[in-house]
Amino acid sequence: MKPYERKQLLERVEREGATVGADIPDRIEVQGEEIDLREFVFEIKRRETIPPGERDRVEQAKKNLRRERVQRIELLEEGDISREEGEEIARSVVGIDRALNALQNLGPTDLEREQKAQQAADRKRWMSFLKKALGHEDDASRRRA
Repeated sequence: MKPYERKQLLERVEREGATVGADIPDRIEVQGEEIDLREFVFEIKRRETIPPGERDRVEQAKKNLRRERVQRIELLEEGDISREEGEEIARSVVGIDRALNALQNLGPTDLEREQKAQQAADRKRWMSFLKKALGHEDDASRRRA
């Protein structure tokens, strides 16, 4: 592969919005293991919440995908590969990025936790307001002192 071709492929995978319209690969080899990546991502995204055991599995998958992405980028940068191999590697990197984006945006678990914390804070502020408004806070603070 010629240096300018290598540069073009690297620019393509690093471009913002490179994943727009890209597909998550059906199957991909990650860290030496074949994974049904599309099925895994859709299985995880279908759930309303992710159980604690699955959360660890998702985090491990994301870590492995990031590692695989770095290795493929290094192969694009320095590997003795043909233009066709480079194109395939670039497509797979964009597919990995698409899968990572999908897994990264699994908000329900974090949103639920954030919502519960927000509700608890709202309740605490409301109770504090009521105590002040009804004059109970002064009595309670006098009893403690």
